[in-house]
Amino acid sequence: MTELNSRVGRRSFLKIGALAGVFGATGSLASDETIRQASEAELKEAHAGSKKVKTICTHCSVGCGVIAEVKDGVWIRQEAAHDHPISKGGHCCKGADMIDKYRATNRLRKPIEKVGGKWQVTDWDNAMTKIAAKLTQLRNDHGPDSVMLLGSAKVSNEQSYYIRKFAAFFGTNNIDHQARI
Repeated sequence: MTELNSRVGRRSFLKIGALAGVFGATGSLASDETIRQASEAELKEAHAGSKKVKTICTHCSVGCGVIAEVKDGVWIRQEAAHDHPISKGGHCCKGADMIDKYRATNRLRKPIEKVGGKWQVTDWDNAMTKIAAKLTQLRNDHGPDSVMLLGSAKVSNEQSYYIRKFAAFFGTNNIDHQARI
């Protein structure tokens, strides 16, 4: 077994130290006007009569802070929550796009099923009853290992726990994460 040599030589250390010193010294010469306070007009809402609602991004399980601007029950604008302990005012590109995903016209908002070759809207009770019946049929006909459950980066730790418990009660160990597919 070989040992990794991660030592830094004296010359490399001095070069890195000098470079860090230069960056530190020049940082103090930066203009104080680079960052300024927002004006009163900039602090006002983009849409009169709207209200800001603190919430979290639901794209993944990190839970970054979002301030949603809502008017008449419609999400019209968003910004990052600068006081949020997780994201500290940042957004990934997926979180910045959450409003567009929410507004998408092709987003399913109700359960649908294919009947006679055509998709039609159904109610939640009917959809859940059919799914439960199909899972029971699969387990009875082919055994519990005929089903595999997938977790996701979108679910929280608690939801992951529920998925794992459901798999155990169903009688299978076939569970994985979508990132490995």
